[in-house]
Amino acid sequence: MLLKDLRESVIEYALKVIDAGLISSTWGNISARDPESGLIAITPSGMEYRKLSPDDIVIVNKNGNIVDSKRKPSSETPMHALFYRERPEINGIVHTHSCYATAMSTLKKEIPVVLAELGACVGGPVKVAEYARGGTEEFGQAALRAIGDGTAVLQQNHGVLAIGKTLNDALFSAIVVEEAAKIYWLALQVGEPFILPDQEVKEIHEGFIKTYGQK
Repeated sequence: MLLKDLRESVIEYALKVIDAGLISSTWGNISARDPESGLIAITPSGMEYRKLSPDDIVIVNKNGNIVDSKRKPSSETPMHALFYRERPEINGIVHTHSCYATAMSTLKKEIPVVLAELGACVGGPVKVAEYARGGTEEFGQAALRAIGDGTAVLQQNHGVLAIGKTLNDALFSAIVVEEAAKIYWLALQVGEPFILPDQEVKEIHEGFIKTYGQK
């Protein structure tokens, strides 16, 4: 089977996304890129993640064209392919519909850096991409414009896109974005939360890149 390990990794992280409460039913999509071949493994359209087997995962090329599959790929495949082309340093993408972050997207309100963890892994506030219909070319383009050099973006009235050098990094960003959105939302019910200064965020992010994990 072509890229069996990569397909299994996509399933593993799809289940982690569900267990983290970031998606429900068949919503959202997850992909990973093989650094050697440049091929992408992505979840299929409309299938329950807990029932997936490796041969359900679709292999596409950098343009989103199917290379190996018995299934139809996610409708957001063009967006995933676009990000892999434009952000060559990434190898994992997680697209979720997590509750608090999606609520913020409907308000067109970015998530400021209210948590050190958000500054560390995203590198700044989580911007809101202009509204575009899911599955369209503009949907991915809008997200790409808004994300800048960061690792996460809100997609207006839709959800969250998180990217990373690995699938684990992308999942971590998606989890932190939802946690920050929840805390920001709750804090706003009482008052105006303190936002970390830009310079502090910059230093936290640089430190995270250099020292976090078993390097």
